Amino acid sequence: MTLAPHPPTEVPTGAPPEAWLLGFARALRAAGLSVTADRERTFLVAAATVGIGERSGVYWAGRATLTSVPADFPVYDEVFERWFGGEEVRRGSRVDVVRPPVRQAPLGGEAEGQDAPAGDTIQARASDTEVLRHRDLAALSAAERAAAARLFDALDPRSPRRRARRHVRSRSGAVDGPATLREQLRRMGEPGRIRHRRRGVRARRVVLLVDVSGSMSPYADSLLRLAHAYVLHCDHVEVFTMGTRLTHVTRALRERDPDRALAAAGHVVPDWSGGTRLGDSVGAFLDRWGRRGMARGAVVVVFSDGWERDGPEVLGEQMRRLAGLAHRVVWANPHRGKVGYEPVQQGIVAALPYVDDFVAGHSLAAFEELIEVVARA
Repeated sequence: MTLAPHPPTEVPTGAPPEAWLLGFARALRAAGLSVTADRERTFLVAAATVGIGERSGVYWAGRATLTSVPADFPVYDEVFERWFGGEEVRRGSRVDVVRPPVRQAPLGGEAEGQDAPAGDTIQARASDTEVLRHRDLAALSAAERAAAARLFDALDPRSPRRRARRHVRSRSGAVDGPATLREQLRRMGEPGRIRHRRRGVRARRVVLLVDVSGSMSPYADSLLRLAHAYVLHCDHVEVFTMGTRLTHVTRALRERDPDRALAAAGHVVPDWSGGTRLGDSVGAFLDRWGRRGMARGAVVVVFSDGWERDGPEVLGEQMRRLAGLAHRVVWANPHRGKVGYEPVQQGIVAALPYVDDFVAGHSLAAFEELIEVVARA
């Protein structure tokens, strides 16, 4: 199998070790391996456990976490040799990870004293963008947060689909008797083509419940940007914020410019960075909107860390009601993707029995996985 080269020049000099490891995982994905964000995180944890200075350990950590079937091994070996050097890797060998010299280009497009090649500049930008995709959004600086906000334009939310009641024409499937009869009549009784039909599909409703309490304030801006992308790209999307009360913000997020949409939502929401009453908020949604049809057959996504000011029994009861109405319930927790996290908060413990998918919600890469989970629901 011939692979396009994935040289380590895509990672700038002085980059942290995780940038090199993530760049290697990205090179494997470009070579055709099924490397997801979950596998990338597992690879980072495994590499840190065995020691990133031990080349053999990094090799076996990556092979255990980034490959799926034995057929992936030759591709993995070739990309590993290109990325970390040409020495053969043997089980038990102890060789430091080799970082070949790289050409560095400033992101502005000019090197000191001379023009930098355009290709180097693009590679440096791609590396920084890839690292930023996996960074915890709560830990970003102001400049990094602004750069991350521009990456939300690349997200592609898609509505889940459901079977419609109406039928549409099809090349195969059940015989469409009325259409076939009309065809015979049009031909004055002469035999004609038999018509077929199938059930059509339509977009399934998506409801986003975004926790904007104090514990979720570092993620609130990014979560609303994600909700804004859903409102712009998908049909039948409703967005609510949850804090000390429930607020319907779908109309505010219909503004096309994301900054103006978030500003409009900020004027509507009265309880930013306040307390958390998840159970009462979910109950208010069900009583006012959910039972009237908004939650029936919908995919409901709850963005929250699970901290509840009131007792967890209320949240558990409301989640039980929600699960009985919704087609699927997804819970996105920003701490889910962090090393060592355990779902021990009382709110999470009470809600998890009624959650279909429990996913991470702390980075752009996690948002991309969430989009896939919702689209497949």
